[in-house]
Amino acid sequence: MPLSRRLRRPAAALPAVLAVLVAFGLSPGPAAAAEGRVSGGRLDWGIKQSFLTYVTGPVAKGSWALTGGAATVGGSTFRFHSANGTYDPASGALTAAFSGGVRFTGHRENGADALDLSLGRVTFRAVQGGAAGLYADVSSKSRETGQVSSASQAKVADLSLAGVDLRGAAGTLTLTGVPATLTDAGAKAFGGFYTAGTALDPVALSVNLPAAQATSAAPAPSAAPTPTAAEPTAQATTQAPVRTEFANGALDWGVRRTFRDYVTGAIAQGRWELGAGAADGGAFYRWTPAKGTYDPATGDLTAAFTGTVRFTGLRTGEGPGLDLTLANPGVTVAGGRGRLLADVSGRTPDGAVQQLTGAELAVFDPAGLKPEGGLLKAAELPLKLTETGAKAFGGLYPAGTDMDPLSFAVALDPAAALPPLPELGSAPAAAPSATASASASPGAAPVASSSSSDGVPVAAVAGGAVLVAALAATGGVLLRRRRRAA
Repeated sequence: MPLSRRLRRPAAALPAVLAVLVAFGLSPGPAAAAEGRVSGGRLDWGIKQSFLTYVTGPVAKGSWALTGGAATVGGSTFRFHSANGTYDPASGALTAAFSGGVRFTGHRENGADALDLSLGRVTFRAVQGGAAGLYADVSSKSRETGQVSSASQAKVADLSLAGVDLRGAAGTLTLTGVPATLTDAGAKAFGGFYTAGTALDPVALSVNLPAAQATSAAPAPSAAPTPTAAEPTAQATTQAPVRTEFANGALDWGVRRTFRDYVTGAIAQGRWELGAGAADGGAFYRWTPAKGTYDPATGDLTAAFTGTVRFTGLRTGEGPGLDLTLANPGVTVAGGRGRLLADVSGRTPDGAVQQLTGAELAVFDPAGLKPEGGLLKAAELPLKLTETGAKAFGGLYPAGTDMDPLSFAVALDPAAALPPLPELGSAPAAAPSATASASASPGAAPVASSSSSDGVPVAAVAGGAVLVAALAATGGVLLRRRRRAA
């Protein structure tokens, strides 16, 4: 959902919020005794919607591309992942750097782009007293000279945290609707398209602030027994490799970025849901575990993964016009041909209702797929939609369409570790009975919330500022929303 549609806190609700805090006896949340590490989270920012429209419009005729595992939400907001940094609960100072980036190009002239702007390693930084800013690694080309300049952690936006106290938070800290304005460095990065002080899209973020845990010295490893002369020793073998059975693995696939944006965007106004163990990787979904076999002599592979992703949208009085579930995908390699399979069920936008088992959705080239480090691993293999796949998507894309790349890993050695997921942090819990919808004015104040590590909302009140969990009963104040798409 675009940030502009998120629910904000009306300033007039503050007395009611405080009254509810007193009535229910809520006390400030537990604060860590010392500065702690930020361990995961996501930041959502549309940068500036008019800029995105300009880049892809008839004047610039350009595009944008995601890097480093960044994702989109609703087609108009970028999601940066895997926050890391520090937090001081005593002062409220917070630094959280996020992974992923985005590159904008356009105004192609003589084989080169006159517009070429990249943003990466976006960092939220708030200091004691409430001053805050958004920093990023920036690379931009001057339209006048064509020279490319780069800056590390340039402050691209000033952020307003008026009325928000970041002290004493624990668990998951969430900020939504944070007003942002362009800085001098940001104006330079945008090539002079906008002047300093220009309003940018508001910022939303969620970071994990785990409670400090006592650590104890790890026990010294016990010495392995030394073989004696009487004990047999392992002998090298020259046996040919044999077919290997495995019982663990993960498949990462985003389906297609434009499809995700279509589902959650202004047209379908839908969502997606994960089930049966599938996980959110930000720019892709992960299906796991897996089981199957691999023949190192021939390269043949059969791998079955677990999990479901259900896309719904285009809701009418009779229910969703789109209700598509992709379940239990599989990967096969035989005869030099790779195939991506899945069970497909539900309704597509063309009105077709289908129930397909093991449908061949797409194909890939498995050349170069070899075991390494106990894993058979493929990273971002180009993937082409098949005729059956085109039917599964209700004709939204023709056969041969490039889908999101395919990555997977299966553990030929049970002790081998699978590639980690991007660390998106804990999703903010939805507030009970949070059903009100209030439009926020451009100058609306940001909203902050904090959950304790066990998921119980807590509140901290200090110096007239308030850091509160969502209390919908106070006239429709909604501080957090459940993440719907990536």
